[in-house]
Amino acid sequence: MDSTATHQRLTDRKRAAIVAAAIEEFLASGYDVASMDRIAARASVSKRTVYNHFPSKEALFAAILHQLWDASQTGDAPAYRTDQPLRAQLLDLLGRKLRLLNEESFLALARVAIAAGIHSPERARDMVGRLGDREEDLTVWIRAAAADGRLKTDDPLFAALQLQALVKAFAFWPQVTMGQATLGEQEQKQVAESAADMFLARYA
Repeated sequence: MDSTATHQRLTDRKRAAIVAAAIEEFLASGYDVASMDRIAARASVSKRTVYNHFPSKEALFAAILHQLWDASQTGDAPAYRTDQPLRAQLLDLLGRKLRLLNEESFLALARVAIAAGIHSPERARDMVGRLGDREEDLTVWIRAAAADGRLKTDDPLFAALQLQALVKAFAFWPQVTMGQATLGEQEQKQVAESAADMFLARYA
């Protein structure tokens, strides 16, 4: 077996363990109190190993933000189709979003990011900006449908944010801020359908 490949896998595992430990530590202690020493202990690695991967606590937190950012990209979103009903296309997009919002790992990352952002408005602006960029799939779809004359809006981003808010009121904020249970399959379906119907009543 290639020793370089084996070493890389070990390095990747250690990095993943450090990130997972950091998420636990930031959740338990908050960003300001969390320490690289405690993160190393949680990850069962030396403090030096942590610093080999991440030069500072800020860099480690940035890695968590990137992981959250990447997680919110759920693969290639379905492109707008001129030959399909708007409602069916919208339900497909919203279903993907709801499945992501239902993942505990995603919610844990979001809690860490939001808690840290509360204590640092600058960090919060950076986080919101990055996550906002990653909600582009709905904006792209709305822009395409508007260009095709099937939706009436001259501000696709505003319309996309409205639609996100309709979903997140049930499937993100209650879970992140109040620890409510994630939505079951039937509840996800209800949220997606009601959001799609409200959105299309306004914009179609």
